[in-house]
Amino acid sequence: MKFLDEAKIYVKAGDGGAGAVSFRREKFIEMGGPDGGDGGQGGDVWVEAAHDLNTLIDYRYQQHFKVRTAGHGMGRLRAGASSEDIVLKVPVGTQIYDEDRETLLADLATVGQRARIAKGGNGGFGNHYFKSSTNRSPRHANPGQLGEERWVWLRLKLIADAGIIGLPNAGKSTLLSVVSAARPKIADYPFTTLHPQLGVVRVDGNSFVLADIPGLIEGASEGAGLGTRFLGHIERCAVLLHLIDATGEDPVAAYKTVREELKAYSKELAKKPEVIVLNKADALTDKALEKVMKTFKAKLKKTPLSISAAGQLRIDAAMRALMAIISKAKAKHAAPDPEDVTTQEWRP
Repeated sequence: MKFLDEAKIYVKAGDGGAGAVSFRREKFIEMGGPDGGDGGQGGDVWVEAAHDLNTLIDYRYQQHFKVRTAGHGMGRLRAGASSEDIVLKVPVGTQIYDEDRETLLADLATVGQRARIAKGGNGGFGNHYFKSSTNRSPRHANPGQLGEERWVWLRLKLIADAGIIGLPNAGKSTLLSVVSAARPKIADYPFTTLHPQLGVVRVDGNSFVLADIPGLIEGASEGAGLGTRFLGHIERCAVLLHLIDATGEDPVAAYKTVREELKAYSKELAKKPEVIVLNKADALTDKALEKVMKTFKAKLKKTPLSISAAGQLRIDAAMRALMAIISKAKAKHAAPDPEDVTTQEWRP
């Protein structure tokens, strides 16, 4: 299945039914009076997060969704039938933006969460509604109200606890394949990963979701390479794993390049906790690896971990470091805010 993380669709809620103009005319019933029924309620357009979806590919082939007009009112005070709602299923983590691509309408982060993005029109009143002591035979009724219509953007952001970032060919896909059951494409050329991949990592009886996104290069914020389109998938992550090729010409420059692109994309994303890891450690001698790590620490004042994804060397230490930050973030999120706790005065 092709991965699609963004789609533009048109939605139109149902128009309300018109009220009826009718009078009761039956044998032996004198002056029956108005009996026009009300129009039905137009159906709404809802978007709901479903657990069995992981892409927006369905909305590539159908972009228009319209609810039918509700039934009109009839004589004998019969109301028109309301039209049924339309419920659009989307993957968990989908955000809904207005046509300007900036106004957030809804963020569906949990299974079953739903949001109404277009409201149906109300049905019109029949002429029975307008009768009064001074107007015994009203000959007018209300038309149904129009349903809302709009263009919206669906944008998928994967739900992951940790995200792997780094330059192309840093070994991100290899690491994901080693620590989880995911099977991403692995090759010895840049941009092997063309869309995000997810894997579940198990550490000491606990587990977390790890996301691998396509590599960043200098100028990605201006559209170079695959650009920063996929960075949105790690905005929900609690921690970032910054993977660097230890055998590269300048690991320090590689780190700075990716950090600059993160800052250009989002200051909030750049502030997230990170675990810095030098990969392909088995390709260097102990002395050469020690020199790289000392240089990195001296220039950036940060201490990286060293692993080998292909050789499965010291990977557990990196995963435990991620798990520690994720557990701390979850505990902080679950703990109630002391300022929000209200104490009730005890009464017998």
